[in-house]
Amino acid sequence: MKQILKNSLSTGTDQNKTSIAILILRVAIGVLMLTHGLPKLFMLIGDDPIRFGDPIGIGVTASLTLAVFAEVFCSIFLIFGVATRLSAIPLISTMLTAVLIHHADDSFARKELALLYLSVFVVIAIIGAGKYSIDNWLSKKIA
Repeated sequence: MKQILKNSLSTGTDQNKTSIAILILRVAIGVLMLTHGLPKLFMLIGDDPIRFGDPIGIGVTASLTLAVFAEVFCSIFLIFGVATRLSAIPLISTMLTAVLIHHADDSFARKELALLYLSVFVVIAIIGAGKYSIDNWLSKKIA
């Protein structure tokens, strides 16, 4: 019992466990963001008129294209750990736009999901892809 308590209160890090946690975080958040991005992709490539906001004044099609790039393509990059820190930047930008512009006048409850995604993308931008990623494989190949 004492050992269980000691392990649960430990502040040390195990590199392998940390890499597994980063992998789980990347895959989970990437898949979850894809559920927001794929309907936007289908809207972009579909025949129906585009009904999407223009929060930064660049046009509806351009705004939707940027959202699709971030929410679909950058999410896929995160899942596989490809250019992870760079891929997090458009996702951070998209979530900042959602929080600060699109939902600016909304209640905290409406902003909460975008803030949660934003927090995770910032963490990923800071910690990187981890050991179980294409980034790690490529860095070993280059070195």
